[in-house]
Amino acid sequence: MRAFCYPLLLILFFSCSNTKKSRSELFAFIPENTSIVLKTSNIEGLKSSVNNSDFLQKISETNSYKNLENTLNYLSYLKPTSDILICFSKDLKDSLQYSIITKHHQQLFKTDSLTNYVEEALSYKNKTITKSSLNNNIFYSTIIDSIFFASSSKSIVDATFSNSIVDTELEKIYNITSDDKTVSAILKPNSTFLKSFFIEDSISLKTFTNYITADISISQNDLIFNGITKATDSSKSLINIFKSTIPQENQTHTITPSNSDGFMSFTFNDYKTFETNLAKFNNKDSITNKTTLFNDIIEVGVIYQGKNHAIALNSIDVIATKDALLSEQNKIDSYRGVDIFSFSHPLLFSETFAPLIAFNNVKKYCILDNFFVFSSNTDILQNIIANYQNKTTLNEKTYFQDIKKHLSDASSLMHVVNPASLNIILNKNLEEDLNYKLNNYNTSAIQFIYETNFAHVNGIIKKSKSRASLNSISEELNIKLNTDILTNPQFVKNHITKQKEIVVQDINNNLHLISNKGKILWKKQIQGAVLGPIEQIDIYKNGRLQLAFATSNMVYVIDRNGNNVAPFPMKFNKGITQPLSVFDYDKNKNYRLLITQGKNVLMYNVKGQTVNGFTFKSANKTIICQPKHFRIGSKDYISFKTQSKLYILDRTGKTRITPKTSSSFSNQPIYLYNNKFATTTSDGNLITIDTRGNASIKSLNLSEKHHLETTSKTLVMLDENKLSIKSKTIELDYGDYSTPRIFYINDKIYVAITDKQAHKIYLYDSQAKLLPNFPVYGNSSITLDNIDKDKNLEFVSKGENSSIILYQIN
Repeated sequence: MRAFCYPLLLILFFSCSNTKKSRSELFAFIPENTSIVLKTSNIEGLKSSVNNSDFLQKISETNSYKNLENTLNYLSYLKPTSDILICFSKDLKDSLQYSIITKHHQQLFKTDSLTNYVEEALSYKNKTITKSSLNNNIFYSTIIDSIFFASSSKSIVDATFSNSIVDTELEKIYNITSDDKTVSAILKPNSTFLKSFFIEDSISLKTFTNYITADISISQNDLIFNGITKATDSSKSLINIFKSTIPQENQTHTITPSNSDGFMSFTFNDYKTFETNLAKFNNKDSITNKTTLFNDIIEVGVIYQGKNHAIALNSIDVIATKDALLSEQNKIDSYRGVDIFSFSHPLLFSETFAPLIAFNNVKKYCILDNFFVFSSNTDILQNIIANYQNKTTLNEKTYFQDIKKHLSDASSLMHVVNPASLNIILNKNLEEDLNYKLNNYNTSAIQFIYETNFAHVNGIIKKSKSRASLNSISEELNIKLNTDILTNPQFVKNHITKQKEIVVQDINNNLHLISNKGKILWKKQIQGAVLGPIEQIDIYKNGRLQLAFATSNMVYVIDRNGNNVAPFPMKFNKGITQPLSVFDYDKNKNYRLLITQGKNVLMYNVKGQTVNGFTFKSANKTIICQPKHFRIGSKDYISFKTQSKLYILDRTGKTRITPKTSSSFSNQPIYLYNNKFATTTSDGNLITIDTRGNASIKSLNLSEKHHLETTSKTLVMLDENKLSIKSKTIELDYGDYSTPRIFYINDKIYVAITDKQAHKIYLYDSQAKLLPNFPVYGNSSITLDNIDKDKNLEFVSKGENSSIILYQIN
């Protein structure tokens, strides 16, 4: 449960043993009174994840969110090349202060181009601190041992010079955080930032543990965290009541009604050990209430329903537990064939299991298979009985099963809540009184799994999806960038997961790689707009794919981490006028990169060397389409055209076919259709050329603004508002249409076209029939593919000016 509060997004744990040593690592500069530390290696990815997270936007009006947002906005001016730490603490006046820690380099903080920026050097006692004012916000910074340290508090910066004590436990915890998640966090619960993860006010985070740590993954529809928690004092922290016990499978959800507010479950393999630990925590010599009722219990559950609670005991020996209740056999009611008995020890559970259970008015109980369910209220018992018999418990709901995939079956302590309870817990921790409108967050959960001297922590807050009907179109993601989008988004393959990701460029020439969960993996500024689609190559022939593309003066090859691959980028003084063409003649990854400059073409290998064997130098006029490679039989053909000539070359750049035509040509691409080279003429006719150079012209009288797309056997044309697929023509509404695109997936042909004026995406089959539930909203050509592990197809398009929409066809 990614936390029941936004700062719960922030978790990890420190410790307390300290040593004096030289400081060379970031963690050594964490201010002493820090309550929360965020660690990330991708500031832009973190900002984007926060901005695109549906859950975090729900709480965007809270002070906690605004404080984080303001800090992240400040970080936009920094260009770190490694990890960056964001530390939050409160000063003596209870004001929030932040600190920023990262490795210093010359380009980290460039102030030359900043407006509304003023700085002043403060030098005293062998210290130099820079006081900066940016947009009327003041912060202080310094550089110590090649570490850049900045803070909203001058006193925190001052203390950094003298604080050479390194917390060795903090060092251990810091070193286990991951680098591949959106953010990692370290939380010291003994602070004012968080109160509790639980519905019960009696379970305070301050007494729950000493330190919590987690790696946090933030996507558009869920927040997932995994980490550990540790308490150094075994008797004063609640988490240690599970010491020397073995977590059991949580089963309370199997009797929790789906209309309840949630439940809490805690388990143990040996009640006596658990009893002793709990007595130590409560400073009792022994448990006051002597009873055998719990001797065969391995799980205690608390089910919440408004102000009413029910307590469920999961027994491994039903007969023995019934024997422990022999004196409590007074039947007072019956419901749906289940007897309800009176219970004469209303304080038993609160006295035995405090502070986990504060409910102190137990008056009746019933038995459902191996569960003994106690409450003060007949209505809640009847609700539990009815849902259990009707199989409408939480366990039967798809939204609960969805979150269970991210949790362990067995845990020491588990807490699950519905939207209303999540709202209450958020307000408790954020000190707000707001309605966050969390109705789509049907179930959120957190669990602790105790090991030898620490506990694993898993949690999730997930937006529930309604079950999609057959052929329906569902919007999976709506990803917002900070600036408007320049290029059409496209899918590229992740060679690690074998799934697809999204690549797109914004108007500031930043290239973004985005996961299929909506997380921005990296952002990289390049020189110029990408020409045409981005290709993928395996430059090292090891299965790892890189992105290859050209801009107006550069050719780039970039790995999946956003790093340039040597010897690229290559710079060209003369402008590049067509998209980069990548040829792999024999499918052996000996790639050839063909670069078009006006009427010239240049061929390079992946070492950035000119291919001397390619002899073609210049066309008769400017080349008007991207050069393409085709193979017919055992022969290779490289083809491109100018307005007055179509070239068909061999691998060496020599003429292989001389077309027997004097036609002038349109700017439409060249295709291989029915084993013939196909394109259109400037007067709107289809021209095909066979391997002997014979030309055949089919009169179509297409307008000047027509579009052509083919596969080897399927031809698609768009002429104004007429779309032809094979031999069938359909008339569309008049509009501003994108070039039609053909997708061949799972032995099926799909034809996509977008009306950019009406913002509508159309998808047709090979018989020119519009697929059900189309058109849908969109503003660009689409890319269609199966991008994940399910069988459904997805497609991506521009949404608003700065957003990308990912749809799924169900």
